[in-house]
Amino acid sequence: MSDGGGRYMSGDNQLAHSLIQSLKELRKKIFMWTNQWDNIDPILYLRPFLNVIRCDETGAPITGVALSSLYKILTLDVFDLNTVNVKDAMHLIVDTVTSCCFEVTDPASEEVVLMKILQVLVACMKSKASTVLSNQHVCTIVDTCFRVVHQAGTKSELLQRIARNTMHELVRCIFSRLPEVEIMDHVLADIGNLVEQENGRLDNRYNYTDRKFNNGNIHAEDEGGLSYPSSSVPSTLVDTATDGHADGVGNEEENDSYDLRLMKQPYGVPCMFEIFQFLCSLLDVAEHGGMDPKSNALAFDEDVPLFALGLINSAIELGGSSFSKHPRLLNLIQDDLFYNLMRFGFSMSPLILSMVCSIVFNLYHRLRTELKLQLEAFFSSVILRLAQSRYGASYQQQEVAMEALVDYCRQTTFMVEMYANFDSEITSSDVFEELVNLLSKSAFPVNSPLTAMNTLALDGLIAVIQGMAERIRDAPALESAPNNLEDYTPFWVIQCNDYGDPGSWVPFVRQMKYIKRKLMIGADYFNQAPKKGFKHLQGLHLLPEELDPHIVACFFRHTAGLDKNLVGDFLGNHDQFCVEVLHEFARTFDFKDMSLDTALRIFLETFKLPGESQKIQRVLEAFSESYYLQQSLQILVNKDAALLLSYSLIMLNTDQHNVQVKKKMTQEDFIRNNRRINGGSDLPREYLSQLYHSICRNEIRTTSEQGAGFPDMTPSLWVYLMHKSKKTAPYIIADNRPYLDHDMFAIVAGPTIAAISVVFDHAEDEDVHHTCIDGFFAVAEVAASYHLQDVLDDLVISLYDATDSGHEKPVAKSSSSAHLPSMGMSRRPSGLMGRVSQLLSFDTEETRSEPTDEELAAHQLIVETIQQCHINNIFTESKFLQADSLLQLAQAIMAAGCTSRETDSPGDDGTAVFCLELLITITLNNRDRISLLWKGVYEHIANIVQSTVVPCALVEKAVSGILSICHRLLPYKENLVDELLRSLQLVLKLDARVADAYCEHITQEVGCLVKANASRIRSQKGWRTVLSLLAITARHPEASEVGFDALSFIMSKEAHLLPSNFVLCVDAARQFAESWVGEVDRSVHAVNLMVGSVDCLVCWAHETKVAIMDEDAAKMLQDIGEMWLRLVQGLKIICLDNREVVRNHAIVSLQKCLVVAHDIDLPHDLWLQCFDLVIFTMLDDLIGIAQDHSQKNYRNMEGTLMLAMKLLPKVFLLSIDELMQSTSFSKLWLGVLGKMQKYMKVKIRGKRSEKLQELLPELLKNMLLTMKAAGVLVQGSASGGDGLWALTWSHVSNIAPSLQAEVFPGTGPDDLQYNQAEERAVHVAAIAALTPMEAVVSKG
Repeated sequence: MSDGGGRYMSGDNQLAHSLIQSLKELRKKIFMWTNQWDNIDPILYLRPFLNVIRCDETGAPITGVALSSLYKILTLDVFDLNTVNVKDAMHLIVDTVTSCCFEVTDPASEEVVLMKILQVLVACMKSKASTVLSNQHVCTIVDTCFRVVHQAGTKSELLQRIARNTMHELVRCIFSRLPEVEIMDHVLADIGNLVEQENGRLDNRYNYTDRKFNNGNIHAEDEGGLSYPSSSVPSTLVDTATDGHADGVGNEEENDSYDLRLMKQPYGVPCMFEIFQFLCSLLDVAEHGGMDPKSNALAFDEDVPLFALGLINSAIELGGSSFSKHPRLLNLIQDDLFYNLMRFGFSMSPLILSMVCSIVFNLYHRLRTELKLQLEAFFSSVILRLAQSRYGASYQQQEVAMEALVDYCRQTTFMVEMYANFDSEITSSDVFEELVNLLSKSAFPVNSPLTAMNTLALDGLIAVIQGMAERIRDAPALESAPNNLEDYTPFWVIQCNDYGDPGSWVPFVRQMKYIKRKLMIGADYFNQAPKKGFKHLQGLHLLPEELDPHIVACFFRHTAGLDKNLVGDFLGNHDQFCVEVLHEFARTFDFKDMSLDTALRIFLETFKLPGESQKIQRVLEAFSESYYLQQSLQILVNKDAALLLSYSLIMLNTDQHNVQVKKKMTQEDFIRNNRRINGGSDLPREYLSQLYHSICRNEIRTTSEQGAGFPDMTPSLWVYLMHKSKKTAPYIIADNRPYLDHDMFAIVAGPTIAAISVVFDHAEDEDVHHTCIDGFFAVAEVAASYHLQDVLDDLVISLYDATDSGHEKPVAKSSSSAHLPSMGMSRRPSGLMGRVSQLLSFDTEETRSEPTDEELAAHQLIVETIQQCHINNIFTESKFLQADSLLQLAQAIMAAGCTSRETDSPGDDGTAVFCLELLITITLNNRDRISLLWKGVYEHIANIVQSTVVPCALVEKAVSGILSICHRLLPYKENLVDELLRSLQLVLKLDARVADAYCEHITQEVGCLVKANASRIRSQKGWRTVLSLLAITARHPEASEVGFDALSFIMSKEAHLLPSNFVLCVDAARQFAESWVGEVDRSVHAVNLMVGSVDCLVCWAHETKVAIMDEDAAKMLQDIGEMWLRLVQGLKIICLDNREVVRNHAIVSLQKCLVVAHDIDLPHDLWLQCFDLVIFTMLDDLIGIAQDHSQKNYRNMEGTLMLAMKLLPKVFLLSIDELMQSTSFSKLWLGVLGKMQKYMKVKIRGKRSEKLQELLPELLKNMLLTMKAAGVLVQGSASGGDGLWALTWSHVSNIAPSLQAEVFPGTGPDDLQYNQAEERAVHVAAIAALTPMEAVVSKG
C-alpha cells in the first residue's frame, strides 16, 4: 500500500500491526465458530472493523473498505433482534460511525468515505435491529447526516445529492414508525406534556454552535461550506435533545434528569419530537438569513427552506394522523410549523410556495380536526391574498395559490367543511364565500384573451358544483329550513350539543349563519350611528331590550365589521355606562401566559385607540386592571404598576416608530424612566429589557380599518390565535350527504353561471367548451333538485346569449349526461340549443311518451319546410334589400314591438325584446345606410328608455343595443360621431332604479367604446357625453372600478387628453377622488391623474408659442390659463377631504401644479385669481375645519395645516415676479401675512399648535430674506413705498416680533447696501430652504 495504507506494511508501526492482527484473528475465529449466529455476540466480529473506522491514522481508502464491510453485515441481516447483545452492538456501530476519524489524502477519497458513512447510517435505521437504538442514537444519526449535508456545499454535486437523499430517507424511515409506537410511547409523551405545562411554554429554538465533527474533514465552519453565525446555526440534535427543557425556572435539574432518561429509552416519539423541532428550526435559519453567500449548497434564498420543507412534508406524509396522538408533536405542528408556513407562504419563490401549499394540503387531510384556526388563517391571510393581483402578488404566486385552491376544491367535502366551520362562526371570516368570490372573479378574462388562470379558476368553481351534484345523486336533496329568533339569546354563548351528529350540527350551522348575516347588517347600522345599530339588533332579538355593560362589551368583542374608530370612541367616553362597558370589555380577554406588550397589542388591535389623553387613560386603566389580575409571572405588585408600565410602552412605541422623533429613547433611558413604579420597587432589569426590545422590533399598530379583510399575521395575532385555539369549537367533519348544499348553492350559483358563460364565450379550445358544458349540466342538476326556477331561468338566458355570439360552439358528450332523465327522443341533440331542451326537462318529473312514427314524420316535414324558407336570411342579409324595402321592414319590426308592449302583461316583454334584437341586427348589418334607419331606430329606443321606470329585459336590451351600435359604427362613420355619441345621452336619462341595476354593464360597454374609439372623438359635445357617463360611476360600488379604468386610459394617454376634454376629464377625476367607493389608493390615483394633466398644459403652451400667429396664440394661451385655473380649483376641493391621506396628497399635488405653472407664463391677474379663489380660500376652509370640534372624521388636521402653510410661501416666492407687476401686490402681500397671523393663533382641540408656532416664524423669516435680497422689501421701495414697509412690520410683529432685528439689523442706507452676488446667494438659499425641488424654476 502507498501513503494511505502503506504504513500497514511497516513492522515498526505497532498500531497498524494490531489492526491487521485483529482482522486476521477474526478470520480464524469465523471458521471455528460452530454455534448459531444468533448466539454469537456481534461485537466480536464487528470490533475489528469498528477499530479501523475509529482510528484517526488510517487513510480514507482503508476506512472506506471497513465501512463497506460494515454496510454488508447490516444489509445481509447477519444479526437481528434475537441475537445476543444486539443492543450494545447497534449502539457501538452508531457511536463509532458518527465519530469516524480518518486521514484525508485527496478530496475524491474523502467524498467516498462520506458517502459510505451515509450508507451505513441508513442501513442502521433500516436494519431489523434498529428498534433497539435509543432516542439519543437516532438523533445522533440524523445530526451526522445533516452535517454532511451542511458541508457538502464545498464538495461535488454527487455528494450533495446523495446527502440530501439520505436525509430524506432517514426522515421517512423514522417517521414511518410513528403509527407503530403510539401505544408504546403515549405515557412518555403525556409525562412530557405535563412537564411542559408546569414549566410554561417551552422555547426550544436551537442555539447554534460551532461544534465540529470528528469525521475527517467534516467541520461546520469549513471555508466555503454553509457558514452560519453563532446566533443562527442549529446545534446538534444531540445537544438539543440532552438540553431538552432546561429553560424551566426552578426545575432545571429535574428537567435534565427527565430528559436524559427519556433519551436513553428505545427510540420513538421523543427523538421524533427533537428531529421535527430541528427541522422547524431550519425554517428559522432560512428566515433570518445568516448564510454564507459563497456556499453553493444551502446558501441560496430558496434552498434552505425548500430542503427543510421537503423533509417536513415527508414526515407528515408518513406520520399521518398519528401526530394527533402525541401532544408535544401536535403542538409543534400547531404553533412553530404553521407559523413558519404562514411566513413562507409569502415567499417570492414559486417552489417554496408550492411546497408550503403541499404541506398544508397534507395537514388538512390528516390533521384538520386539530388545526381549525390555523387553516382559517392560512386561507384568509395567504391563499386569498396571493391569488389576487391587487395585493401585489406576482403572476407566478397567483398561479401557485390558485392551483392549490383548485386542489382543495376537488376534495368532495372541503367546501362543505369551510362553510360549516367558518362561514357560520361569528368571529371567523366567511372562507367559503370569499373562496367562491375569488374563483368567480379569477375566471373572468379582463381586457385580454382567456388565460390559464381563468380556466384554472373555472375548474375550481365547476368542481364545487359537481361535488354538490354527486352528493345529491347519492342522497335526497334537503331543503333549507327557515331561521328566525323569537326570543333573545346571547349569540356568543350558543353551542352545538354534538358536533359529531349531523342532526345536531346542521341546524346549529344554519342558525349561526343566519345570526352572522343579521349581525353584519347590524354592524353597518352601527357604523352609521351606534344607537341605530343597537336598536336594529334589538328588533332582531340579537340584543336584549335593556342593554347592560356586559352585553354591549360582548357585542363589541364578538361582532366583526364594526368601525374601530366608533368602538374606540365609545369605550373611551366618560359616560358611566361607557366606562362600565370598557371594564367589561377588558375582562373578555384571556391574558394568561402573555407578556405585557403582547397583551397590549392584542387589546389595541380590536379598536382604534382614541387620541384624547383622558380617553387613553381610561382605556389603559381598564386594560391594566384586567392584565394584573390574570398575569402569570406575578411580577407586577398592583394594577397601578401595570398602568404605569403600559403608559410607558405606549410612549416608547411612539418614540421608536415616529419619524419625527429624531433622538430615540435608549434601553437605559427606558429602564430609568420606569424606576420605582412597582409599588416603590424596581422591576427586574431583564423584564424591562425584553419589553424594550419587543417594542423596538415590532411596532404596536392601531388600525382604523373596519372588518377582518385579509389581515397580516403579526406575531401578536398569532399568539392570540394560539390562545383562541384552545377554546374554539371542535372541527366539524362533513360526509357525502347534502346537508348544507342548498344554502351553499344559493351563494355559488350566480357567480358560477356568469363565470362559465364568459369563459364559454371567450374560449377557443374544445376541451374548455366541454368543461363549460359539464358545468352547465351540474348547475342545472342541482337547481332542478332544489326546484330553483330562478337559477334555471338564468342558466337558459346565459345559454341563449352564448348562441347569440355569432358562431356555433362544438359540443361533445358531457360527463354529466349519464345522469340526465329520458328526453323522450332516442336521438341525442347535437347542437347547443338542443342541449337547452334537456336542461328545461330537469324540473319536471313527468316522463314523456315516445312519439309515433307519424308524429316523427310530421315533425321532420315541418322542420324541413321552415329551413327551406330561410327566414333568417331576411334579417342577416338585409343589406341587399332596396332602400324602401329596408325602411318598411324596420318600421314593421318597430310597430310589432310597440304593439307587443301595449298588449303584453307587465313583465312579459319577450316579443318586444325579440323585435328590438331584430331591429338592432338590421341596423348593424346596414352600417353603410345608417342615415336611412338612424332616426327611426333612435326614436324607438328613446321611447323605450324614457318610458321604463323599473329594470326589465327590454330596457336592458335597448341600452345594450344603443351602446353596440355606437361601438360598431364609430370606426366607419366619422361624419356621424357626434350624432352617435349624442344618442348615449339616453343612458343619462334612465330612471335611477334602472340605471343602478345596469350601471356596471353600461360602464363596461362605455369603457370598451372609449378604448377602441378615443382617437375618433374630437368634439367637446362628444366628450361631454362620454365623460358624464364615466363620472356618474364614481359612487357606484360595482361600476366605479371599470369607470375609473376607462378614465385612466383617457388621461394617461397624451394623445387622448385634448383641450376639448381637459376640463371634463379633470372634473371626472375629481369626482373619483372625492368618492369613498373603493380603496383610498384609487382616490390618490385620481389626484395623480389630475396632476399629470398639467404636463399637457405646459406642452400645449410651448406648441402654441411656436406654431400659432399672435392673435390665435393669445386666445389659446388664455384658454390654457383658464384650464389651469379649473384644475387647481378642483384640487382645492379635494384638499378638504376628510381622509387624511387623500387630503395631504391633494395639497402636495396642488403645490406641484402651482409650481409647474411658471412654464406656462400665466398673466399676473390669473395669479391673483389663483390666490383669492384657491390658496386663500383653502387656507380659510382648513382652519375652519380644524377649529370645528364637530368634525370628528378629520384626523391629524395639524399635519394638514402645516402642509398648507408650507405651500403658501413657496408659491408666493416663486410667483413674485408676476405678482409684482400687479397694482394689487401690496394687498396680496398683506393677505399672505394675514393668513400666517391667523394660523399662528389657531387652536386645535382647544390648544395652540406647538408645531405651527415653530414653523411659521421660520417660513416668514425665509420670505423676508428672499424679498430683501430681491429688493422687494426695502424702505421706500417701488413696490409700495414706506407704506408697505410699515404695514409689513406691523403684521410681522404680531407673528414674530424679533424678526425685524434679525432680517434688518439697521435701517440706514449703509446697512442696506449689499453686494449683488451676496444678495443673489441669499435669495437662492432662501428659496432652496423652502422649495428644494422647485427652486430651479424661480426667476428671482
